[in-house]
This record gives sequence, structure tokens and C-alpha cells, in this order.
Amino acid sequence: MKELAILYDEIVLTHNPPFTHAENPSRVEAILNKLRREDFLESISLIKPRLALEEEILLVHAANHLELIRTSIRDHKLMLDEDTYVTKESWIAALTAAGSLISAVDLVIEKKYRNVFCLVRPPGHHAESNRPMGFCLFNNAAIAAKYAIQKYQLERVAIIDFDVHHGNGTQEIFYESPEVYYFSLHQFPLYPGTGREDERGLKRGKNYTLNFPLAPGTDGNIYIKIFNEKIIPELAKYKPQLVVLSSGFDAHKDDPLANMLLQETDFAEITKIVRQFAQAENIGIISTLEGGYNLSALAESVYEHLKVLNT
Repeated sequence: MKELAILYDEIVLTHNPPFTHAENPSRVEAILNKLRREDFLESISLIKPRLALEEEILLVHAANHLELIRTSIRDHKLMLDEDTYVTKESWIAALTAAGSLISAVDLVIEKKYRNVFCLVRPPGHHAESNRPMGFCLFNNAAIAAKYAIQKYQLERVAIIDFDVHHGNGTQEIFYESPEVYYFSLHQFPLYPGTGREDERGLKRGKNYTLNFPLAPGTDGNIYIKIFNEKIIPELAKYKPQLVVLSSGFDAHKDDPLANMLLQETDFAEITKIVRQFAQAENIGIISTLEGGYNLSALAESVYEHLKVLNT
């Protein structure tokens, strides 16, 4: 079994706003340029994903969610809300992003790769079951988890979200399900305003949501402490069969959209903590790109993240 594959298709660059916007193709281009400078792509497999099928999107999204995006693109509607744009290329880019996560599940569950990183956009974790928002069209991580549960009869998937913004979409989709244990570390208060400590899940999903709302100015030492003392013990009790990382790098000290103080080495350390757990449990890790809007900080942080996943 090989250590790491990166799933990437240049089609994700075509989701391109016709105005200045933080979520744009230069984010992925900066990452690729960094990986090329470091000759990193020579040490891993770079694989083209397939497109997600519409029925796979519907594993977590309502049919009218799918139709809203389809008809908005068809009718040349540019903005779905004040933050979230679509262009005529966005449909295929979004299906490619979701398809990357589905392809990653197959590669990891079938033991072809221990870890997979999905270099995708648009990001996904704000997309709710019936609402695209926050730059996100389809919830890529949620689709991966539900696909793994359906196709491979998995009973327990952990999604760990360290994007600086709370993943309201992922939480909403699995809020009443014990099949996915959702963890989030995020700046609070901050967009989208969800992710309080008392949001713990409902019905059968009660106590399968664990939020860590953190004050502006939180540094990497606090993140590392939470991973070691809170998240890993919960994972040990839950015994997930797959770990999905919603990997946002916008908690970096240089990111323009938030006020946290992490450095690229902190992202390496929290990745190492999760990787050590996954190795001990003999399970795979799927990581998908979420936020990160300072291009240099994003590229450096992703590189540190990937180096750990490839060891």
C-alpha cells in the first residue's frame, strides 16, 4: 500500500470569479507551485478524479439544492448569496471536487493508498443539505462520509474540521446521525456564527458533534492541546473506520479572513497527531482542501500537512 495520493484535475481552476474574490484559482495554483518547487509531486501519485454522479450528490443534499445550482448557472445568475458565486464552469468544477472525495474513499478503503489529499475547489464545509453558502456549493467531506457508509457499509466515520470557520453544513447534515462524529475547532465569534459548545447533536446523533469555539488570537499550542487531550481520546472511544479532514488553513496568523495565530508547523503537528492515531488503528485519512486565503501561508501550510501524510 502506497502512502499518499493527491487527487487533482485542472478543471477546478475554471471556477473563476469575474471580480475580486478571496476564493479564486490562485489558491490552488500557489499550492501546486510550492509542491513543484519542492519536487514533492515526484514522491507521490497525482491522480485525476472522476466526476460525482448526481445521485451521489443527493446522498447528502436535497434535490432542490442541486436544482438551484444547476438553474442558477443556466440562467447566468452570478451570486447565490452575498459570498457565493457561480459561473458557467462551476457545475463541472463542483462535481469534480465532490468526485475527488468519492475517488479518495475508494482508494483508501480498498487499501491502495494509506492517505489521500484532495486538491479541490470550490470548498464544501459550509454547504448545508438544502443551502449552498460561504463559497461552498456541495459539501465534499459530507458526501465522502455518506458514500463510504453506503458503499462500504462503514458504521463510524470521523470528520475533523480545523478550518477557522465553523463547518455549519457538515454539522447540519449529520446532526442527528451517530454514523459520523463531527469535530470542529474554529474562531468564535466569526462567520457563520454557529459552532457553540452546546451544539452536541440531536436524537441518535446526540454527543456525536463536538465543537471547540476559540477566541481570536488562539495559537497553535492550544490546538495541539485540544487534539491531544480532547479529540484523540474521543476518537479512541468512537473507533472510526475512516477519518476525513476538512483541512482549512485560514487559522494561520497571516490569513486575512480571521484572527488566529497558527503557523505552518502547527498544521504539521496536528496532522501528525491524527496520523499517529490512524496508523495505530490501521485506518486511512482523507484530507480535503477547505479555506486558506493568504497564498504564501496556504502553500506553506499545505506542504507541511502533506509531508506528514507522506511519512
